[in-house]
Amino acid sequence: ENPGAARTEAREICSLASQAERTAGAPINLAHMLQLIAVSKSFGGPAGRCVLDRVALTVVPGEYVAIVGESGVGKSTLLNLIAGLDVPDSGQLLLEGRDLARLGEDERTQVRRTRMGFVFQAFHLLPHLSIARNVALPLALNGQAGRAADDRVMELLEAVGLADRASSFPRELSGGESQRVAVARALAHRPALVLADEPTGNLDPDNAAMILELLRAQIRRDNAAGILVTHSAAAAASTDRVYELTRAGLTLRT
Repeated sequence: ENPGAARTEAREICSLASQAERTAGAPINLAHMLQLIAVSKSFGGPAGRCVLDRVALTVVPGEYVAIVGESGVGKSTLLNLIAGLDVPDSGQLLLEGRDLARLGEDERTQVRRTRMGFVFQAFHLLPHLSIARNVALPLALNGQAGRAADDRVMELLEAVGLADRASSFPRELSGGESQRVAVARALAHRPALVLADEPTGNLDPDNAAMILELLRAQIRRDNAAGILVTHSAAAAASTDRVYELTRAGLTLRT
């Protein structure tokens, strides 16, 4: 048996099956903040593998869900698709009723800037900006400035326990402090969708609990939707629902 041919056939089956499901047309509910319908993604060209196969997920406004799973099952790929950093091979990925898969790169960038907030594992703080200006960056990119913007920045820095470090720079912070700044920045512009990739990975238990509660409270208050990708059972337990991603797909833990 030819292994390359088998991989190619598996990839084609994955693509055809997900395309058929998309053509059949799952109902689109505009009341959902985020809706994934038969989303599939493969890598590696004709001999590649199907990483995500007909994934379905719905998150409504005010809901906070966790995605857990072993390394290598596609959690980062799924997060990149939801963020519009990549596009699926097939399926629909709807944010507030708009299919990100059908938008151009510039349109997806605009959606990320205005409607999404990100907490990255690697922080991605800008080293030449103070902590306050890092947190204010999403506000500035959306044309928000002045007293209201300053007040929002200080509100969030106080919430993460770093109000006294507002004028500090990233190089002066510990890893845990940098993570807390990253969370504050993600929430600054009150995004419709918050995506958090291991937001407590660099935090001690007390600060981790504080950050998880802040994420949950802000998502509820702003009627946003939140997705937490984590290996932490404690972090997953702070959400409304927990999904597990495996090679077989995305399933709800009960």
